[in-house]
Amino acid sequence: MQEFILYHYAMSPFSEKVRAMLGYAGLSWQSVIVREMPPRPMLSALAGGYRKVPVAQSGADVFCDSRAIADEIARLGGKPELSLANQPQAVIDFVRTTDLEVFLACVIAASDGRLLRKLIRETSLLNALRFLKDRITMGTKSRVKAVRGPQAKAKVMAHIETMESMLEKDFLFGDAPCIADFSAYHGLWFVCDLAGKPWLRDTPEVAAWLERMKAFGHGKHQEITADQALDIARNATPRAIESAGDDELTGKNVEVAPDDYGRDPVAGCLVFADEQTLILERSHARVGQVHVHFPKQGYAIKPA
Repeated sequence: MQEFILYHYAMSPFSEKVRAMLGYAGLSWQSVIVREMPPRPMLSALAGGYRKVPVAQSGADVFCDSRAIADEIARLGGKPELSLANQPQAVIDFVRTTDLEVFLACVIAASDGRLLRKLIRETSLLNALRFLKDRITMGTKSRVKAVRGPQAKAKVMAHIETMESMLEKDFLFGDAPCIADFSAYHGLWFVCDLAGKPWLRDTPEVAAWLERMKAFGHGKHQEITADQALDIARNATPRAIESAGDDELTGKNVEVAPDDYGRDPVAGCLVFADEQTLILERSHARVGQVHVHFPKQGYAIKPA
């Protein structure tokens, strides 16, 4: 079995979501630290124009978006509760709202001078200014109408109160965690751990839940270089696909892009599509042939 490789950076909330899932699943993995913003040449070789982080790799299979990565962790770790597939509708609705609307409200409400100073300490003043410019530019191209200022904080606080009422047991939907817990976790990790906001002081159940989530840790991992990871892809072949699915674009050159923000497209040949997953085949001189996996929901596909 190929080692699971994660491309991430420390302050990335969605990377923290994946790191926590890896800890819960008890998987060992390899870590490649990337810049907080493009250009990221090593990821361009693997995943074309995809600009979001994290990205995961297993051999010559590449996984974009935390939902596709969660499916792979669920498969490798024998933890189907980490996949959105086959979840009850209540979980699906919670995840879709929390991963996008609530998460963006968390970022907007908690981003202030204190967080900027932390970014400067972690990187540099120049890098922090470039990061802010990059995110502002990405926001202007977003199709998501994010709330601002006090409205963002009000949305986060209402979400926290909803979670407080849901936590009759240790986790949001029962005695054990599922994908909903990890979707709620990274936004509050950003708010409480990175930004240091005391917004859980009146919700003891949510505060205790957050500690249980952090206790999963990140699993056993070791750092490798980007070149080592790309060599692994070059020396591997993508997993066999038994069926191509029934999408009319299968076998044709297409572009796939997020439909919310960070909407840079990835071009390749569509080799598989079903209700949950899209897989593109693409080639690059550095890595050879790879298969790039996306979730179907939240992504737009069109002929190249």
